[in-house]
Amino acid sequence: MTTQDPTLEKSDPIRVMVVDDQPVVRSGLSAFLMVHPDLELVGEASDGARAVRLCPQLRPDVILMDLMMPQMDGAEATRIIRERHPHIQVIALTSFKEKDLVQRVLQAGAIGYLLKSVSSDELANAIRSAHSGRPTFSPEATQVLIETVANRHKHTLGDDLTKREKEVLALMVEGLNNTQIAKRLVVSRSTVKFHVSNILSKLESSNRMEAIALTVRHKLIPESN
Repeated sequence: MTTQDPTLEKSDPIRVMVVDDQPVVRSGLSAFLMVHPDLELVGEASDGARAVRLCPQLRPDVILMDLMMPQMDGAEATRIIRERHPHIQVIALTSFKEKDLVQRVLQAGAIGYLLKSVSSDELANAIRSAHSGRPTFSPEATQVLIETVANRHKHTLGDDLTKREKEVLALMVEGLNNTQIAKRLVVSRSTVKFHVSNILSKLESSNRMEAIALTVRHKLIPESN
């Protein structure tokens, strides 16, 4: 008779990092995580810049990210972390429900947006969902998403591209790759990659060739003389 290894039945806990500039909030979230055996606190950060620096060392699965912090805000930290560590999921956990904040952090790649008034069980379930790749949004964030989708159809294709995105798009049309575009614009390759990602999203294109075809067809970039 074979005995099954008990360690095979128990999965590793979800590694969580807490990012908030308020010590009392970090303390409260730490205590909350200790109550749930499947959740493990692996570290804390008091601002976005420190969170970015700690990610390679702490290797969290999920980050609970405040938005309004010194040094670097939560949206910018989320953007950088998601670019460098796409396997790390970020849940915005904040007291603010302003539309612009919701849009910024979701565009940066957060998988969830919750208010700090959320219950303990709801937060625990949101962390588990994020770890599995499923989003969780507060009613306020859900409303912003609905409005964003509705407003998409009111805009002319490409009218929400920034000046820099149009410059990148023009070079894409010329046939330049990301490395060549970075050299031409004197920026980093990761910056170009970020702009290209935004362009594909705004043009609702699945790849750069589709975006180029749409650009040429709809004359989104003025022809150079």
